Amino acid sequence: MFPNEPAAVNNGFAAVFKNRNFMLLWIGQLISQLADKVLLVLLIALLDNYPIAAGLEDTRRSNLFMAFTVPAILFGSAGGVVVDRVPKKLIMVGSDILRGIVTLLIPFLPRQFQLLLLITFAISTVTQFFAPAEQAAIPLLVRKECLMAANALFSSTMMGALIVGNAVGPPMLNWAESLNGSFGKELIVGVLYLLSAAIMLPIRFKENKPPQDSSALNPWREFKDGLRYLKRNKLVWNAMLQLVTLYCVFAALIELAIRLAQELGLQEKDFSFFLAAAGVGMVLGSGILGHCGEKIHHKPLPLIGFLGMAVVLAMFTFTHNLPLALGLCIMLGVGAGMIAVPMQTLIQQQTPPAMHGKVFGFQNHAINIALSAPLLITERLANYFGLRAVLLGMSLTVAIVGVWAWQNTRKVLQDVI
Repeated sequence: MFPNEPAAVNNGFAAVFKNRNFMLLWIGQLISQLADKVLLVLLIALLDNYPIAAGLEDTRRSNLFMAFTVPAILFGSAGGVVVDRVPKKLIMVGSDILRGIVTLLIPFLPRQFQLLLLITFAISTVTQFFAPAEQAAIPLLVRKECLMAANALFSSTMMGALIVGNAVGPPMLNWAESLNGSFGKELIVGVLYLLSAAIMLPIRFKENKPPQDSSALNPWREFKDGLRYLKRNKLVWNAMLQLVTLYCVFAALIELAIRLAQELGLQEKDFSFFLAAAGVGMVLGSGILGHCGEKIHHKPLPLIGFLGMAVVLAMFTFTHNLPLALGLCIMLGVGAGMIAVPMQTLIQQQTPPAMHGKVFGFQNHAINIALSAPLLITERLANYFGLRAVLLGMSLTVAIVGVWAWQNTRKVLQDVI
């Protein structure tokens, strides 16, 4: 279907599209990402089958979200340690098979809410091993000159899966239930995971040999080894800080989008329109970088992205028109793509293969915290200071971080030279 190796010269997406192994990884992760998004919709829908005792407060949804989120905070770095010692293909394929089987078992298990929480926790825990293995696999399948295009493609499809998964999840599950009311919904999600595993099974790439002392696994020690490496490598550290900042902004926008929807006369549930628009913008930004990244890679893309996002956040404070707000969200997403793709590419290029798992595990851990922490404080800040004051504060913070990171990176490069 695809030749085994890409062309030596980077021609944007054309080069990675010719790489058979990368395409199998990309298609597999796209289906797996879609399964992740539809799974969350499924779990929320299943709550109706797990009644609560009379007189008790209904906290099922918040408990479910907690069971889905906590493993990302607890096991994000641990997953990276395992990735450096176990074949990445085994982790990715095995993770999909496990998640698929567990999902298929849900209809046949007792209807106890505690059991559903345990299943959710288990699936989310397995996901923490899939994510760093996937990131570590990309540099093994793609040549350095094609990493920008490869990461642009991954970023685009990750956001696409988020948008499509939330949009098509409910009708897809309703259709599956109409075919088989007993276990149709669980069947379609489980099959997606198993299909992803089957697609990635033929992938072939050379893995680095695990450490000789593989029997003496010490996750805490190896976590500290990865942290020490990051502190020594300022370029990777700066890139990771910029990614964490980016995800903090997007997490905060979830709460702010709800308030913005209310101010524009929409219902709270319509906040997803703004997030979808930002996702479309990120797909566009990633697509631009993937198509002509080799022509503009020497530009200060993250600085442009941060300053662009800062301007858009400030403009939101003067926006009272829905089409304009959606247009600004698209511009915000384009700026995010200008940050995410180059920084992810830099991390992959600068990190030695033996450290891939630890670094990407730490990155996954930091991003998961970045996606969770702002949700705890953004609502309080907006209640106290107001929506527009918080948006202006975020605009100023994003601009400062962008300029600081750009100057810091220039200093590190000058020191290296």
